[in-house]
Formats: sequence, C-alpha cells, structure tokens
Amino acid sequence: MNKFLCCTLVLLDISIKWTIQDDSPRKYPHYDPETSRQLLCDQCPPGSYVKQHCTSTSPTQCAPCPDQYYAEEWNSNDECQYCSTICKELQYVKQECTSTQNRLCQCIEGRYLEVEFCLKHTECPPGFGVTQPGTPESDTVCTRCPEGFFSNETSSTAACLKHTNCSALGFKITLKGNAVRDNICQENIDTTPQKCGIDVTLCEEAFFRFAVPTYLTPNWLNILADSLPGLKLSTENIERIKQRHSSQEQTFQVLKLWKQQNKEQDMVKKIIQDIDICEKSVLKHIGHPNLTFEHLNTLMASLPGKKVGKEDIERTMKLCQPTEQVLKLLNLWRIKNGDQDTIKGLMYGLKHLKTYHFPKRTIQSLKKVIKFLHRFTMHRLYQKLLLEIIGSQTKSVKVRCV
Repeated sequence: MNKFLCCTLVLLDISIKWTIQDDSPRKYPHYDPETSRQLLCDQCPPGSYVKQHCTSTSPTQCAPCPDQYYAEEWNSNDECQYCSTICKELQYVKQECTSTQNRLCQCIEGRYLEVEFCLKHTECPPGFGVTQPGTPESDTVCTRCPEGFFSNETSSTAACLKHTNCSALGFKITLKGNAVRDNICQENIDTTPQKCGIDVTLCEEAFFRFAVPTYLTPNWLNILADSLPGLKLSTENIERIKQRHSSQEQTFQVLKLWKQQNKEQDMVKKIIQDIDICEKSVLKHIGHPNLTFEHLNTLMASLPGKKVGKEDIERTMKLCQPTEQVLKLLNLWRIKNGDQDTIKGLMYGLKHLKTYHFPKRTIQSLKKVIKFLHRFTMHRLYQKLLLEIIGSQTKSVKVRCV
C-alpha cells in the first residue's frame, strides 16, 4: 500500500477516535465499596454535578447546579462551584453567572484593573504619544515623540503626528516644530501691499468653536466639509488647509472658506448677519482706545504661551488702524499658539494686567468683550450650524463650546 495513503488512513482513524471520545461522556475512577471493585464512572456534563456515583448496576446520577453555582466542564465533583460575588466599584458585569459559567467583571471604559482597583488610563502629556491604547486589563503605553513627530495635547488615545513638510508644499518654515509643536509654514512674501487682515475674528472664533469636536478623528475635516450645504470646498483647498494649519485651526479655516463661498445663500446670510452684529458690539468696546506701543506690548506679554514679539507689534501698528490693533494682535497670538482659545488666554492675561500701570478703561472694555462673547447668542448660532446645516452626519461627534 502507498505509504502516503497508509499514513492518511492512520491519521483519519485517530481523528475518528478523538471525535467519538469527545462526543462521549468522560470517565473517572471510583471505588465501589459494595463490590470492592474499581469502576469507571461517567462524569457529569457542564452545568451539573455528581449526585450519586455509579455502581456495578447503575450509572452516575447527575443533578443540575443550583442558582448562583456553576460547572464549566465535565466533572466528577460532589458540588458545583459558587459564582463570584457582585462586581466592585467602577466595574460592570461583562458576563453574568449561569450554570455553566462564572460571573465576570470588567472595569468601565477608560479604566483598567490593577490588583483589585480600576485605575484611570494614563494620559500621555504633550511631547508623548500613545503607542498602545489602554484596555480593561492594561494601562496606556506612552512613548516620547521621535524626531520629526509631535503631540500638542494631553490624551490617552492620540498618537504622535508627523511634522508638516513645508518645502514639499512650496512653503517655507517660519517656526520649526519640536516634540510638542508642528512646523509652521508660510507662503513666500510677494511684493503686493500688505494689509492688516485679521484671519479669524473673535466672533468667528467663538462661533466656530461650537463645531470643533473634543477629539478630532483623522477624517473629521472631510466629514465636516461634505456635510456643509451649498458649494462644496474643493479637495485641493481642504488638503491645503490640512497642511498649513494646526488641528483645530483647520476647522476654523474650513468654516470661514465655506462661509465666503456661500455668502449669497439665505441661511449663510443670516449667520453672517449675526456675526456682523457680534463684531460691531466687540468693536464698540475694544475699538475706541488709542493704546501706545508699551500698552500693546504689556498686553501681549500678559498672555500665556508663545509671545507676540515686538516686531509683530510694530508691524501691526503700522498696518492696522487703532481700532483693529488689539484684535489683530490677539489673532496673531492664537495662530502662534496653535489651538489655544483666545478668550481663555485673554481672561488669563487680565488677571496679570492689574499689577501693571495699564489703562483701567481698556481693562474694563476687554472684560465686557469677554462677557459679551460668553453671553452672545452662540447657542442659537450653534443650533443653526450643527443641527440645521451640518445635519445628522455629525451627530456622533462630541462638540465643545467656549
């Protein structure tokens, strides 16, 4: 007989025997005191226990496990095992107790089991990214961002991001990135006359922040752009925004460009009208004071994070009207500090301005602007943008308001 065929038949015979054995009751040895013989009794199946051992004349008698007891395997035990006690604090029942399985507890989302406690997953600080997300059994693994990568947030889920390649986009690096900051790119300066130009106004920023989710998924910007009605933004424009701006700033730029492209639509006209009302109110409070260079420099120095330099202040005073200067400098501060909230930065700065000889009237004006932007009809605008305009596609995205 062919050797290969012979081996195949042998393996087939073994497989058949194993299958028959698996389908048959397991055996266990038992000493029968009546006959003084060693017997092979049938084990009891999962979910039951041995109520009475077999004899020479009768088979094993099995009984079902009582409530809150279980038996996972074939067994020869005289009783079932008791199910574990109820789950502890910050745990939930992953698997309930049945006659064939024990109760299993698991830590709630965002926590992991350490000894007997559910601890919160570690959040990687700026400069570190998540290389292994936390699970109910293990903590987050953080690793320092390598050369060419950065992380500017504290997160238990975000990995390090690669620095933007400015030269590949035809731009130049104005500020080299590090472990906590991306490269900042800028187009080559041409010979056209420069204007004051405020990129995103305070009112637009306050409005747009309602559309910025707490956690930005990789395709968030595309979801937002596809969800907006009217004229769609081109793929080239979206990719250019991704390359030139930091994460949350990208949302501002998409919404601003969409607003400009669709300014003739009725729904957008109303939004523009509301923002214009907001900006007029802001200018009413902040646009009247004629501040000196020393005043502006003190104001910028009081803000947290990366400072707006003296050269930027001098250039702003040269290009902008007195009514625009504070707004332009606040705009520059936000750009220099990535995704920082301008209003929160201004609130921080006002606490420190009290120690300087700063015009009280200006301080009061800035406070009124902050209160106004918090009190302004942002909830109504938010409903218009996210509920009426963006629609159901973004319902699952968490939204943050100022």
